[in-house]
Amino acid sequence: MKNYQKTKNFLTKNTHNWLITGVAGFIGSNLLEELLLLDQKVFGVDDLSTGLKKNLDNVKLNISKKQWKNFKFIKCDISETNNLKKIKDIDFVLHQAARGSVLKSIINPIKTNHSNVTGFLNILNFSKNANVKSFVYASSSSVYGDSKTLPKKEIKVGKVLSNYALTKKINEDYSELFFKQYNFKTIGLRYFNVFGKRQDPNGDYAAVIPRWVNKVIKNEKIYIFGDGKTSRDFTPISNVVQANILAATTKLPIKNYIYNVGASSRITLNKLISTIYEIFNVQNSERKILYKPFRPGDIRHSLANISKIKKELEFETNTNFKDSLKSTIRWFINQQ
Repeated sequence: MKNYQKTKNFLTKNTHNWLITGVAGFIGSNLLEELLLLDQKVFGVDDLSTGLKKNLDNVKLNISKKQWKNFKFIKCDISETNNLKKIKDIDFVLHQAARGSVLKSIINPIKTNHSNVTGFLNILNFSKNANVKSFVYASSSSVYGDSKTLPKKEIKVGKVLSNYALTKKINEDYSELFFKQYNFKTIGLRYFNVFGKRQDPNGDYAAVIPRWVNKVIKNEKIYIFGDGKTSRDFTPISNVVQANILAATTKLPIKNYIYNVGASSRITLNKLISTIYEIFNVQNSERKILYKPFRPGDIRHSLANISKIKKELEFETNTNFKDSLKSTIRWFINQQ
């Protein structure tokens, strides 16, 4: 954490203007909270189609009134160019807005493309024209597709398995072109199954950890797609916040960069639900687990090699999985 602490110390003494897209979402609201705590000025954009106003209200509770005044929220669709005209003098862009979920993209590829490709290109072009210092965007581990190599290294991807993954791959390709054509600095972060506070537990497409935690709280059945041996590299939200801020402020030369952001460890779904039940102190006889068929587009195993981001950005994983899971569960319990 030495470099990140050094970066935070620098930011507290030097105010910059930031733009966060998808600011009312899970990751966006956590980035907002960290930046406001560091006394930064933040423009936040969200159309609230998946982001939640209550996430912004929750951030407000965790910071001072003075810090909250440094935040300006703009409700708009990122694919509409005119919506961005109010935003001036931005130093760093953290682009998190997207239509998430593999299943959503399979059911409605047009909406996913509109948000994740048209919207992305609009923000990328806006950032280039605004001459921002760096453009950091959320890519995804889904771009590794059918590659069976573990751990996943940035230089080797497979064929994508879903429309969602394709949109993220297109984002990376556009970013590379913007560097080659316009000498514009971009940094893509391939997230691996992020979890933490303010993650939405509701709906058919909710991420597995908040969904299962919420169901255990309500004493409802847990459904596992497949045999439960599917494994994931679950990444605490604090690691993702660190990666974004380090990426934005790095002094690396102008180029197109791609980094994995993960915990560099994996756990099966069977082990995950067992650990959740253990934290809740639910006995085996009281556990309600049912198995369903595998879902289309799902990757069997995922594990990040994070040696590149550790070397180039001095990124460090700052909490272990179980401690982060306990912290997340406490947050959800307190929201009841």
